[in-house]
This record gives sequence, structure tokens and C-alpha cells, in this order.
Amino acid sequence: MVLDDLGSSLRGTLDKLRGKSRLSEEDIEEIVKEIQRSLLSADVDVSLVMELSDNIKERALEEEPPAGTPARDFVLRIVYEELVDLIGDSTELPLEEQTILLAGLQGSGKTTSAAKMAWWFSTKGLRPAVIQTDTFRPGAYDQAREMAERAEVDFYGNPDSEDPVEIARKGLEETSEADVHIVDTAGRHALEDDLIDEIEQIEGVVEPDTSLLVLDAAIGQGAKDQAQQFDESIGIDGVVITKLDGTAKGGGALTAVDQTDSSIAFLGTGEEVQDVERFEPDGFISRLLGMGDLSQLAERVERAMEQTEIEEEDWDPEDMLQGQFTLNDMQKQMEAMNNMGPLDQVMDMIPGLGGGIKDQLPDDAMDVTQDRMRAFTVIMDSMTEAEKEYPKAIGANQIKRIARGSGTSEEQVRELLQQYKMMERTIKQFQGMGSEQEMQRMMKQMQQGGGGGGGGGMGGMGPFG
Repeated sequence: MVLDDLGSSLRGTLDKLRGKSRLSEEDIEEIVKEIQRSLLSADVDVSLVMELSDNIKERALEEEPPAGTPARDFVLRIVYEELVDLIGDSTELPLEEQTILLAGLQGSGKTTSAAKMAWWFSTKGLRPAVIQTDTFRPGAYDQAREMAERAEVDFYGNPDSEDPVEIARKGLEETSEADVHIVDTAGRHALEDDLIDEIEQIEGVVEPDTSLLVLDAAIGQGAKDQAQQFDESIGIDGVVITKLDGTAKGGGALTAVDQTDSSIAFLGTGEEVQDVERFEPDGFISRLLGMGDLSQLAERVERAMEQTEIEEEDWDPEDMLQGQFTLNDMQKQMEAMNNMGPLDQVMDMIPGLGGGIKDQLPDDAMDVTQDRMRAFTVIMDSMTEAEKEYPKAIGANQIKRIARGSGTSEEQVRELLQQYKMMERTIKQFQGMGSEQEMQRMMKQMQQGGGGGGGGGMGGMGPFG
């Protein structure tokens, strides 16, 4: 995930303090320099880096750590609080009738974000509509319509019109029954005068309650100028950061938030229409520093359970903690994994599993593509109940029979069994995080909604998500 490198670097820097109970001024100087390097490498603006690092240094030198608090935990808390303060609150988006205008350069992900946001509002019980006004980019109308269909939300656009302002006006009329209107505007390859003029005219027609700047996480230092110019033109109330599933550095987006004196509204975390998160600063920074995010995890679990219709009694976290994990369990959870998102993102939300522990796992322990899962499902359907309950007893003759019965190869059957073994080992590492009592307490807390995601239960949480 974007910013993973920043998180890994910050965690590595803080780990240098392990075992120390007190901090010297030299310790603090070294840590602050490392933090500066981490932030600059992530494309965070230099002036912002200096302000942030100065605040961390001042607090680390002047504040007295609570009695018995290790030096690492003391500095971790300061870094956490300063990063949360830097990002500020989440953009205010009430669950009520409103119009949202999206701005940004071409390729930033506006069209995809419009559908994702509409889908998110629909999950909250509102009726959203996407209005596509981009007459500049070929295929913009078709892409927007397809994305809206996938999100199952209302849509308006006119591929025969060359007047984006009139499309916006007509779109509001044609979708008047919608609660939330999301207006997608055209982008260009640069901040050209005609782009600014066009979006100002559209703004005058739709009179948005909120204007959001959509930024590709890879934007880097260019975010500063872009954010300032859009802010001067239409006023920016919040930022949508897209393509957070990539390998870009992402610090430029944080700079844009600071430059517009705004906040972050949504995060785009993947290619599917459901791959969107309402931004919550506490959870985001907590994940970045390897501290987990139970609230976001509970929301994903609840969504996965609704979509896969898994009952709570179908999965017992205490059984998993005791190592009682079978192919039946694996089969029940694979569909839920698709609905929760990539396993590495899910692991980042579990306290103790993100960051360092996740980095230590084999890469292919989480490499389960949709195609492989479909093949695995067919293979498991060809197994007997006894084989699924005790896969370790499956021998060469059984592998041949299962391959013939499922129409797959013996190699694919062995691949399934190997994946099962990997996930079983992963669960054992999960068990080793702490005492069984502590883990059961944490898992039950997530069953109850993680303190903020609602009583969704952990039905979707298995070794595959």
C-alpha cells in the first residue's frame, strides 16, 4: 500500500529505541533526523517536514514521559499525535441531502472516485447520483456510466453534448430524486486556464455544498501548486486520495491537505467500486505506525458478512486461536476475503499483525488471486468431508482422484494443500502475538464491532480475510 514505505521507515526508526527507558538529547536528535529522512523520502513538502520534526523534537525534550513508559512508546505517542494533528479531522460529509463537486487533473481518478463515493453513500441508506460533465476526455461518459452501473447508483451524462455546464444543469434536474449528487468534472494534463474557467462555471450552476480535490497518491511535490490553484479557483473543502493500492510514495497528498487548509474525505484503496474508505485520521495513522485499526476492520467485516451471508456461528475465533483450522473453514472464508479486500490491508488493521509481523511473512502467504480462489473452490467441492476436515491425510492417490473429479491438475490440488499449510503457519504466528487470553479478548472485541464499526461480528475474518 502507498505510504507503506513511510510506515516501515518510521517503525524502523522507533525500533532503535527498544530497550531504552530514558532518552538523551543525542537520542532525540538522531530519531528526529531519521523521521525527517523518512518523510522527505515519502515526498512530503520540506517546510512541512521541518515543522513536524521540530514539534516532535520540542515535545520529546520538554515533556516528561509517564512513569514506567519505555522510551519507544513515549516517542511513538508523540509521533502519532503530531501526524494526526498534521492531517486534521476527516472532511465533514453529513449523511443528508447534498451536492459534491469533484476537481482534479486528468488521470487523478475522479471518475472512479465519483462512483466509489456514490456506492459508499448508498451503503449508508442514501440515494446517490453521479453526474458526468467531462466532454473533453474520450470515453469519459462510457467509463462513468459503467462505474455507476457497477455501484448500482443513478447516473446522468450526455455523450452528444459539448456543453459541460448545460450537462451539469440538466443532470441535477434529471436526478432530482437523489439525496446526494456527485458531479464529476473534466481534467486536463495540466492546470490550463480553460479547465479552471470551465470548473468555475460548473460550480456556479451546481452550487456545491462541498468541493473535493481528487489527487493521485503518486503526485509528489506537484500537489502543492495544484492544490493552491484549485483552492483559489473554487475553494477546496477536502481531498480524495486515490490509488493507495499502488507503490507511489503518497506524501504529496498530505502536503496538499496542508496547503489547502482542508482535510481528507476518502481513500481509494483498490480497483473495485467497493475499494473506498471514509478517512478517519486516528485509524489511518495508527495503521501507518503498525498499531492497527479495529474500527475500519469491523466495518469491512460487517460488509463482508452482509455480502456473503455468513452467520456468526459459522466461525469461532477461539477455534482458530487453538489452531483448529480446516479446509472447510478456508472454503467458508474465501468469498468473504474478496469482499473485505486484499489480505495485506486487512492485516494492517489488526493490532500487532501490521507492520513488522506482516513484513516477515512469506510474500505468497497473501498471494491468493480471485482466479486461484475459484480453482480452489472447485477442488474443495470434489473432496470428501473427511478430507476437508483433515487435509494432512490426503495422499497421492487422493490427489489424483480429486484432480480428475474437479477437472483440474494434480499440481493445482497440491498448490491448494500448500496454501492451506501456509495459512495454518500464519495462524500459528497470529497465536504467538501474545497470550491466548489477550488474543481472545481482542477477537471478541472485534466481534462486537471494534468500538466503532457496529455489531458486525467477525464472520468474514478468516485466514483469507
